[in-house]
Amino acid sequence: MDMKKLFICLLCVASTGIGQAQNNPSAKHPFLSGERPLNISDSALLDLVQQQTFRYFWDFAHPVSGMSRERSNVSFGYGNETVTTGGTGFGVMSLIVAVERKWISRDTASKFLLKMLRFLSKADAYHGAFPHWMNGATGQTIPFSRKDDGADLVETSYLFQGLLCARQYFNQGNKIEKEIYNCISWMWNDIEWNWFTQGGQEVLYWHWSPNNGWAMNFPVRGFNECLIMYILAASGEHYPVSAAVYHRGWAESNFFKNGKTYYGYTLPLGFDYGGPLFFSQYSFLGLDPRGLKDRYANYWEQNTHHSLINYAYCVDNPKKFKGYGDACWGLTACDTYNGYNAYSPTNDEGTIAPTAAIAAFPYTPDQSMKALKHFYFDLGDKIWTEYGFADAFNESRAWYANSHLAIDQGPEIVMIENYRTGLLWRLFMSCPEIQNGLNKLGFISPAITSNK
Repeated sequence: MDMKKLFICLLCVASTGIGQAQNNPSAKHPFLSGERPLNISDSALLDLVQQQTFRYFWDFAHPVSGMSRERSNVSFGYGNETVTTGGTGFGVMSLIVAVERKWISRDTASKFLLKMLRFLSKADAYHGAFPHWMNGATGQTIPFSRKDDGADLVETSYLFQGLLCARQYFNQGNKIEKEIYNCISWMWNDIEWNWFTQGGQEVLYWHWSPNNGWAMNFPVRGFNECLIMYILAASGEHYPVSAAVYHRGWAESNFFKNGKTYYGYTLPLGFDYGGPLFFSQYSFLGLDPRGLKDRYANYWEQNTHHSLINYAYCVDNPKKFKGYGDACWGLTACDTYNGYNAYSPTNDEGTIAPTAAIAAFPYTPDQSMKALKHFYFDLGDKIWTEYGFADAFNESRAWYANSHLAIDQGPEIVMIENYRTGLLWRLFMSCPEIQNGLNKLGFISPAITSNK
């Protein structure tokens, strides 16, 4: 599998339209319309970026389902009903942050989440797994491509990374929160992870379609953004996969182990220079990398070095793109001047995505804060909006996106919060199923009870 094939299922080419407000998270900050206060402390700036970005998942949520729209600008003819499964998982994690930081009340958030769960419980699913896109009003599948019109196991994994955090958080035992717990647990236990081994092979397949079967034929091997899928598949209680699926599927490929040094940082796993930064972000919104190890890597080292290599490359700026430097860095998958691309040091066209550096906060706090300030204070008149930072920009081409993507907005909120409090990491790692799954695969972590 080459890098182009790896990203085929991440090309965010969908739709949206005009959202309807569910509540008013701008009550505490009247400037959340997109105005930029310039006399602001670092802590207040982090508050503002998190809260303003949350508006994407709140004000702009689909009014029927509450699910997250794929993107903020209508494109490619998909209309304004398209919602995204994985991006909704990121949105659920953002909802938890919003309650914890008192932007919305717990009662309001729990009712919103329950509406979403009731919708999902009736939406199209295939062997328990959801499609990449669905109609936010009807729950019917919207094909991602001609043959990708069924289950998407990676997107489903991102969704349940968020839902399991929500199940652990909304635990007060009242009627609404009991229903939240029961609904999430029922859908979680309904996922037939072992079905996606395509008849018992020792690897997981990304897609299955009732119309096209296994025609997409995409076995998922590491190292990339899909680690969370293998963790969840091993953690399932009703339809789990064996540890061999992880060790002989995920960990057996010609681009899994690395061990080379780039800009002075040794990279244990993955592609040369680490690949796009979402590799060290999407799976680790809930999965806590602090002290997390298995026979292959120390994942804190993996993610930190990946982030530092990306930063060092942008500082080095071998292609001499305008704007790159120690305050302007971050290569990942994002919109760009000619479509959408997954950028990295080995695939660089001058486009910086704010989410890349911002979602790296736990690993590179100083470098990420410097970038955040540059994006906000120096470039804010071009990229700061009512939903936080626009998706990307390319100063060499004087191009600035007018779009926002759910899968880019969510990691900004969640990883800033994990940097500040570790909230989502604690919630996800507290799931007994996840503890069992990590043990099964041979992981050790300070967060795994039996490792203590």
